[in-house]
Amino acid sequence: MIIAVDFDGTIVEHRYPEIGEEVPFATDTLRMLIKEHHRLILWSVREGQLLEDAVNWCKKRGVEFYAVNKDYPEEMVEYNNHFSRKIKADIFIDDRNLGGLPDWGQIYHMIHDHVSYRHLLNEARQQGIEATEAPKKRHWWQF
Repeated sequence: MIIAVDFDGTIVEHRYPEIGEEVPFATDTLRMLIKEHHRLILWSVREGQLLEDAVNWCKKRGVEFYAVNKDYPEEMVEYNNHFSRKIKADIFIDDRNLGGLPDWGQIYHMIHDHVSYRHLLNEARQQGIEATEAPKKRHWWQF
């Protein structure tokens, strides 16, 4: 699958323009997905040096993306009259998902086993585990 992954708030905690601490198990999970031959695209609002810093941060941790803010590595704006910043991906992993960002273990389980988040919640309830919804995202107006 082609999987678009956000950086700030998803791979690392929000500290933009700085790079926050890693969200637990983010790079471990991404390396496993790469090993399983998924194509990962870094999909970030970052540009220029800030984007390069994020790419290098990931690379130091063994996560090398198939493409960065584009559909494929060779894509060039000047040669593509249909260029769009909207990435064409099978899955988007982003802390701004409706319902928030599941933990990286759940994300891996959903992708690897082809199950939905709702399926994981139902599975946990059937096993008598107190399942909670993904943590709610703080909005920009909340301090």
